[in-house]
Amino acid sequence: MPVLMLQGTFSHEPPGTLRNFELMATTHQIYVAERVQQVSLHEGRFYPSDGPVFSDDELREVLAIGADFVFTCLPTVNKGALAVAVGAKEAGTSLEAVLGDYLAAAGRVNQQLRAAGIRTVGVSHGTVNGCTTEHGVTMAGFDHEFSLGSLFEAECDAFMLGHIHKAQQWERAGRVVAYPGSIGRFHYGEEGDKGFLMWNVEVGSAQADLVVTPSRQTICVDFDGPPDMQRLTAIALDANDKFVRIRWQVDEEHKQSVDRDAIAALFGNAAELKVEARILPVVRSRAQGISLETSIDGKLERWCEHANVDPARLLDRLQLLEIGDAEAIAAGVLARLSDADALSSMSEPAPVMIQEGPEYGVGEEGLSIPDATVEIVGSASASQLSWLNDDLFAA
Repeated sequence: MPVLMLQGTFSHEPPGTLRNFELMATTHQIYVAERVQQVSLHEGRFYPSDGPVFSDDELREVLAIGADFVFTCLPTVNKGALAVAVGAKEAGTSLEAVLGDYLAAAGRVNQQLRAAGIRTVGVSHGTVNGCTTEHGVTMAGFDHEFSLGSLFEAECDAFMLGHIHKAQQWERAGRVVAYPGSIGRFHYGEEGDKGFLMWNVEVGSAQADLVVTPSRQTICVDFDGPPDMQRLTAIALDANDKFVRIRWQVDEEHKQSVDRDAIAALFGNAAELKVEARILPVVRSRAQGISLETSIDGKLERWCEHANVDPARLLDRLQLLEIGDAEAIAAGVLARLSDADALSSMSEPAPVMIQEGPEYGVGEEGLSIPDATVEIVGSASASQLSWLNDDLFAA
């Protein structure tokens, strides 16, 4: 049968890649649409427009020969070219408006074709604002190519779209806009059946039926914590020849509690098992909020709050460090230590000697009990050397 191919995403199909298919045509023609244009199909041959839409002369010729179909082709838009045309600032948000103007112009031509009994089909590649991806995410934004209103303004009996991998369609007054989706599952967690659309297009109406393909089955199981082995056991009963992915997250201290070998044994009959463990590191905050303070004084006060320490004396020492000289600070500390030693030696009592009397010299058994002497000696010499090992700036 005759084949019409449309240029898709440039990352998948660099410009010019599809031209190879035109060389493969034998009985029927293979036509590749690489630019915005309209193409008529008559007796198995494609006849493109010179511009984006058929000119008046071209339209009269199409109406005269009575084409079987007219395709409105809108390949992937090069946003770089759009930026050159409308400016870089407008390119990100005005794509839908620019394409909407073209679809409205094409709609005026398509109305004349439909009035003449010629079936009209739109073919494009892009995102409809509000459509749903294969993972159930609604696509809503200012940088998408189409709105449903602009697609129906093209006045096509059927508008066939590519790019989104989930089959979905919209209908208005018998005319249909539809995505066939992808014929297979390429990612875990994809929703819905996979297949292609079989179209029946008439003037003013269209019908698209999804033909389901035997694509691979995927199972995606996510756990907020450690995996539930009972739940996995139940899932494994229906996992034969399916592709399974299991995700979980667990604290670093408990990562050894997950038995990966047991999970692998449960899904031994699966086509593929992929396990993804997210290990949550332990984060300890020694002084929460200290990084929010902008000054050293504030950071010190916040630390004192968490450590239950009186900040007054520490702040005094911090101020001394900021404005004082190192040698002067050391001399002051040594002077205070010398004064403290002098005061302790003046107030220290004399050694006391305690000795038992002779009447307690013999025990009950007639044994001699040695004299016991207790001597309390001052520790001036030890205190004089203690500052060598002490923290000079301790609170």
